[in-house]
Amino acid sequence: MRHPLAAAARWLAALSASIVAVLLVAAAGIWGTLALAIAGPPDALLRNALATAFGLATLVTLLALVLGRWRRKALPAYLALFAAVLVWFLGLQPSNDRDWQTNVAVLPYATIDGDLVTVHNIRNFAYRSETDYTPAYYDKRFDLKKLEGVDIVAVYWMGPAIAHIFVSFGFAGDEHLAVSIETRTEKGEGYSTLRGFFRQYELHYVVADERDVIRLRTNYRKNPPEDVYVYRLQGPLGNGRRLFLSYMEKLNQLRAEPEFYNTLTTNCTTNIWFHSLANPLHLAFSWKILASGFVPEYLYDTGRLDRSLPFDELRRRAYANPRAHAADKAEDFSRRIRAEGTDDMNKTRTGS
Repeated sequence: MRHPLAAAARWLAALSASIVAVLLVAAAGIWGTLALAIAGPPDALLRNALATAFGLATLVTLLALVLGRWRRKALPAYLALFAAVLVWFLGLQPSNDRDWQTNVAVLPYATIDGDLVTVHNIRNFAYRSETDYTPAYYDKRFDLKKLEGVDIVAVYWMGPAIAHIFVSFGFAGDEHLAVSIETRTEKGEGYSTLRGFFRQYELHYVVADERDVIRLRTNYRKNPPEDVYVYRLQGPLGNGRRLFLSYMEKLNQLRAEPEFYNTLTTNCTTNIWFHSLANPLHLAFSWKILASGFVPEYLYDTGRLDRSLPFDELRRRAYANPRAHAADKAEDFSRRIRAEGTDDMNKTRTGS
């Protein structure tokens, strides 16, 4: 005679397995349907038909799992279908050969000769508005022995939890080089957070003069307006040099072998964190790196920002918009946006 507890345990195990199977099929169905709808064939009719068919196949499989009928046939067939979609998706390849939007059309790269690094195609557009500009680029040689600091720039436009984060390297003579990790979009293509999950954008490093990449955000972006904060990092200068070289090597890698951007795993903040792994005692990964608006606070809490001031006061001093409006096209734009608190804050040596 079977023990009732053993029978109950088997029933619970079977129920748990069924629930797990239902959840996994539902998750696979949502992902596969979105992948086909977003990244499927260029023809909209065919793309939508494939996404609809996969969605219906998911519903049929879920129904079979819930009712218990045809389960042994439905689940293997669905797994084979999902595997085919997955193989197709993983076969999508990034490219440097597309009809790019003008602001991301030119790839930067670096020539590295010991401590001397020549950066090619530094963007320095002359803006009349966010979308009306004259493209311009220049090359410049940087001496890593003259690196004086690294800044984290945080850009907010939709509340405190979301920010675009990028770095700017400061050299002797008030020379600054900003590197912003973004999507490389094609002409007629806008950015979508959802599309960023499905291999729709190439990864792009915008290497720019601060009069371009910061002034664009403070002085020309109006819909929505953006608030920019510039924080000086603390740490050994050797960390900053290794971080700079890590960025330069990545520029060259992307020029040779493009990569896809991913909204969650390969974005502006996660890639900064990956670059920081070049340094010993690098910052531990945190959920605040994904909720990028909290990155400055996380850096402050871990001693990477000046802790001689309360964070609210440091944040107030870091706010760059009013000074950027006043500086506008000035040659000493970088110095002027850092004017408040410069004497106190720039005494710290920096890295990441």
